[in-house]
Amino acid sequence: MKKFLIVGLGNIGAEYTHTRHNIGFQILDHFARHHQLDWQTVKLGDRAEYKIKGRSFILIKPSTYMNLSGKAVLHHLRQEKLDPSQMLVITDDLNLPFGAIRLKAKGSDGGHNGLKDIQNTLQTTVYPRFRFGISNTFGQGQQVDYVLGEWSPEETKLMPERLQKSLEIIPAFGLSGLAQTMNSFNGT
Repeated sequence: MKKFLIVGLGNIGAEYTHTRHNIGFQILDHFARHHQLDWQTVKLGDRAEYKIKGRSFILIKPSTYMNLSGKAVLHHLRQEKLDPSQMLVITDDLNLPFGAIRLKAKGSDGGHNGLKDIQNTLQTTVYPRFRFGISNTFGQGQQVDYVLGEWSPEETKLMPERLQKSLEIIPAFGLSGLAQTMNSFNGT
C-alpha cells in the first residue's frame, strides 16, 4: 500500500482553533469529520488515517506549535519511512486572496515560520505544499494580530465551500499525483 503524510499546520489550544493561521488544522478536521476518522494523540501530534484504492493517508496535526513544525514533520516522516516528496503540507498564505488554492512542488517559506522551520529541519525546500489563501487585508504592523485573528463573518460564510473543495485535494494528491492535482485545483 502506498503511503502519504498529510500535515496540516496550526497551533494547539482553543484560543487558536478558529484563527486564519490554523487553516491546516481546520482542513484536516473537516476531512476527518467527512470521512468519519478518529484522531489519536501520538508523539508530537494528533494522527488519523484514511485509506482508499490502495493508498493510505496519514493525517498529522503537529502539537509542537507552528514555529517548531519541523520537529513533528521529521518525526512522522521517519516513523512512516517516507520521503518528503510523499508529504503534503497544508498551510495558510498571506500572499493569496481568501480561499485561493495553490499547490506547489517546492518553494521558499514566503516568510511563514512553520514552513521555515520545516525547511530548516529537513534541509530542503523540495516538498509538496497546499497553500490556502488568507489574504493580506491588514494595516501596517498588524500582521500578527491578523494571522492569529479569527475569520471575518464574510470569510466564515464562504468557508464551507472552500473546505469542501479541500476535501478533494488530499485523495487526488495520492491517487493522481502532484502534477495532475496542481492542474486540477490551482486557481480554484
